[in-house]
Amino acid sequence: MILLGLLAAIVAASVVALSAAQALVLLGIPDPGPLTTYGVPAVRAISEIATVITIGSLFFAAFLVPPQRNGVLDVGGYRAVRMAGVAATVWAVTAALMVPLTLSETSGSPLSEAIRPENLFQALGQVETAVAWAWTTVLALITALLIRLSVRWSWTPYLLLLSLVALMPVALTGHSSSGGSHDMATNSLVLHLVAASVWAGGLFALLVHSLRGGEYTDLAARRFSFVAGLAFAVMAVTGVINAAVRMSFGDLTTTTYGRVLLAKIVALIVLGVFGWAQRRRALPALEADPTSRSALVRFTAVEAFVLAATIGLAVGLGRTPPPPPASAPTVQEVTLGYQLDVPPSFVSLFFGQWRFDLIFGTAALVLAVAYAIGLWTLRKRGDSWPVGRSIAWFSGCFVLLVATSSGVGMYSPAMFSVHMGAHMALSMLAPVLLALGGAMTLALRAFRPAGRNAPPGPREWILEFLHSPPSRFFTHPIVASVMFVGGFYALYLGGIFTTFIDSHSAHVLMNLHFLLSGYLFYWVVIGVDPSPRDLQPVTKLAMVFGSLPFHAFFGVTLMSMGTVMAESYYRGLALPWNYDLFADQKVGGSIAWSAGEIPLVLVMIALLVQWSRTDKRTARRVDRAADRDDDADLAAHNAMFAELARRDGEGR
Repeated sequence: MILLGLLAAIVAASVVALSAAQALVLLGIPDPGPLTTYGVPAVRAISEIATVITIGSLFFAAFLVPPQRNGVLDVGGYRAVRMAGVAATVWAVTAALMVPLTLSETSGSPLSEAIRPENLFQALGQVETAVAWAWTTVLALITALLIRLSVRWSWTPYLLLLSLVALMPVALTGHSSSGGSHDMATNSLVLHLVAASVWAGGLFALLVHSLRGGEYTDLAARRFSFVAGLAFAVMAVTGVINAAVRMSFGDLTTTTYGRVLLAKIVALIVLGVFGWAQRRRALPALEADPTSRSALVRFTAVEAFVLAATIGLAVGLGRTPPPPPASAPTVQEVTLGYQLDVPPSFVSLFFGQWRFDLIFGTAALVLAVAYAIGLWTLRKRGDSWPVGRSIAWFSGCFVLLVATSSGVGMYSPAMFSVHMGAHMALSMLAPVLLALGGAMTLALRAFRPAGRNAPPGPREWILEFLHSPPSRFFTHPIVASVMFVGGFYALYLGGIFTTFIDSHSAHVLMNLHFLLSGYLFYWVVIGVDPSPRDLQPVTKLAMVFGSLPFHAFFGVTLMSMGTVMAESYYRGLALPWNYDLFADQKVGGSIAWSAGEIPLVLVMIALLVQWSRTDKRTARRVDRAADRDDDADLAAHNAMFAELARRDGEGR
């Protein structure tokens, strides 16, 4: 880890040396001194190495090697988790160092001045990047502390998720978060960094495991090879998109930014070649002899050093000013990332204006393809699957795609009424359809059981998730209902929406909250998929009836508000067709009032149908039992009443 961090730091500092003076001139700030100029890329490179090792080691322990049969991590998984703990500690320390270094660089003052407490705390809240590093410090430290407390496998996926969350604050700042098309650039960067972290960190964990002669190296290598192939594809596609947003093809050879990007592309190609060679040579050798690790060690060691150099190039690229745009972006392009030239209409909302959302649009396509693969797997075995569930799932994916990637998704950040329509689609309609699709049931049927002594696979992972303490907590009727309904009030009436409306990251998080809280609620209520809690139909009906008045009251409250939420933001967009913000807000409130009731009524009808079917199944089961034992239960019941009647007669 130390060698990889030093290599990344040297490469990053070398790249910055080519463009440091140019960056200072463009920013119009004085030179903060060499300690800051070269310390920022060096410390950040070490932080990036620690980040990917944390994420990759947790990924390795969660999905590449199996735990013991009692659920406790085996030796390989335990070592990977402990390595993740050390790396997370380094990550937290370097992130903390980045706070004063960032303030020094931004203000142009020497590090000795920026690190003084009175200057540090006064300037911290004014620099977005420094705040992001402060949040990263806290999240990485929490991750490191929780890792020290974890010895069971069931917690490693949640620790992995937490480490990915800790990656986001810094990922959502920088070149990609500002300027035209910043929505596309930010989304592509998030996917790029997640893929790179899993790939690079997983490769390091696999290398360490191989050098230690750990068990299941052949299984870990096969699983990682599949994940690395997906990560390579994601990195290549998102890298091209991110570069295309900020520069033209001609800038590749005529600017420092373009030349560094070319070097990164070459490194990525080299990594792809090594990955292909590893799949052709190392994996067959392991399949033939699980103890034959020499080829795997050679390939992964070279790949690890190339990846470290690539991370250094990426850090240096982030410190290099991109080429100036061909024209100055408009107010809408700076705020939204794109220009809206026509008023919303049925055609422009659903047909004329499409801008693919790299996060939610991709999620919709991936969910649809994964479901189709599950259907194909069942069909190949000769098993059947209800057509209605398939229709519901694919319809839910389509609603998710339209709500985020069509004109609805484009106009949503610009008009409150369209935003509320998208909100209703993401929190009410899409989750209902996805919950009716029964994806977890399909996955449990499509994936074969691992076997008595075989390492657990995807089917076992799903079952473990269903019975985990977090699943039981979040599927509690009160928790699921509060998250579903309370989000409306906290976001809009609590001031969160107005405060963060100009943030693309907040917009993504809101959509994610709408989708996940809605799916969680309907997963518990509809009950197509297995749930950690077996709720009675009357409890599910109570959840539905209990949420109906809160939705109605929320819509009425929006329609009757005397002030416009986020008025300055909407005025700043200067959309000529959206001059009456009060009217637009009332339309949004009416959408929340009317559209929110329809899915809940449909769910209530579905629950009544399920209740009726449950009663019929129970009656048929009782009838079959009576046929088998000549109605022994009824005879025993009648005999009991006859005996009671006899005793009453004797008592008289």
